[in-house]
Amino acid sequence: MRRLAGSLVLVAAAALASAGCSDRAGGAPPAAAPAAVPVGVATVERKMVPLQVVTVGNVQAYTTVGVKSQIAGQITKVHFTEGREVKRGDFLFTLDPRPFEASLRQNEANVAKDVAQRRQAEAALGQRGAEVTQALANLERDLAQMENARVQEQRYRDLAKKEFIAREQYDQVRTNFAALQAVVQASRAAVENARASARAAEAAVENAQAAITGNEAMVESARLQLAYTAIRAPMDGRTGNLLAQVGNVVKSGEDAPLVVIVQVQPIYVSFSVPEQQLTAINSYRARGTLTVEARIDGGRRTAAGTLTFVNNTVDPTTGTIQLKATFPNADDALWPGQFVDVVLMLASEAAVIVPAEAVQAGQQGSFVFVVKPDLTVESRRVKVGRRLPRELVIEEGLQAGERVVTDGQLRLVPGARVEIKPPRSS
Repeated sequence: MRRLAGSLVLVAAAALASAGCSDRAGGAPPAAAPAAVPVGVATVERKMVPLQVVTVGNVQAYTTVGVKSQIAGQITKVHFTEGREVKRGDFLFTLDPRPFEASLRQNEANVAKDVAQRRQAEAALGQRGAEVTQALANLERDLAQMENARVQEQRYRDLAKKEFIAREQYDQVRTNFAALQAVVQASRAAVENARASARAAEAAVENAQAAITGNEAMVESARLQLAYTAIRAPMDGRTGNLLAQVGNVVKSGEDAPLVVIVQVQPIYVSFSVPEQQLTAINSYRARGTLTVEARIDGGRRTAAGTLTFVNNTVDPTTGTIQLKATFPNADDALWPGQFVDVVLMLASEAAVIVPAEAVQAGQQGSFVFVVKPDLTVESRRVKVGRRLPRELVIEEGLQAGERVVTDGQLRLVPGARVEIKPPRSS
């Protein structure tokens, strides 16, 4: 039995050896090499790309004015259509002017009355002036007569002492002198009385002039009140909802406006950026004007403006700072209250660029498949920088001119052979 088993083992071994030799010598085909993977590729480029800050902004009116009445009155006419453009000085509302016209006529009549009273006072002043002149003339005459009587009294007194004349003659001359002294005193009193009357007449003229001035101010006030019955647009802009109708009675300085006008040409877009970007923004702004693009309707429309305002305080609750850009808005593309995507352009710089779809996410970070000259691929880690609309900035890992796979990465492993698909026709 042991011999039989040994013979069977030898036969089996010989058979296997014979079969192996037969396979090597018989020319069976070897295993086929893996087929090349069809992939799309793109060439790595180095080009100038914009350095941008992208955020969301809110459109704000350049100026907003609530139109209010400066007087109380009833609206008799509305001159505009709500929601339409108006120009500075256009009529908006008319208030009932009749009460103010009556007030103006009354004040003008008061002025006329005061002018007549002033004329009367001026005539009285002239008369009092003439009286002063006459009183002064009388005083001069009486002084001359008194002086003559004084000289005569002195001469007659000397003659009486020497007994050249009778005492009665001297007494008569002395009496005449005393009478003239009394006349001079009376004339002086008359002059003072005339002057006092003249001063009173001057005061009457001044009072009349003051009354005229006061009533003329009332006339100007009445004219101004009458002018306020025509309410005009204070600026160019677009009107909002009509908040007061014909027949409404409005009050002076009422809190609620009659209509709100907003200026939309130009217009603001307000947006906020993280405080960490403030240094770069200020640095680039110091070199020149920074442009801002507003993207509307998901980027289907755009508007170009310039950065015109950087707030002076960082908001401590959000860590952001407010900025504003001014847009001409000639086509009314921007509307107050609207939210838009904002792109603040700081500068342009050279960078290595690849299509966004070329970069894959792996366990050890971002990587790309690089196509080597022998049409095999290698996996290479890259450091991704800023994201552009359809491209990525590669800060480390690639050089311009290299080719990277953009389509078909799921079927690739490092060292795999690839077949480059022709680019799609646009």
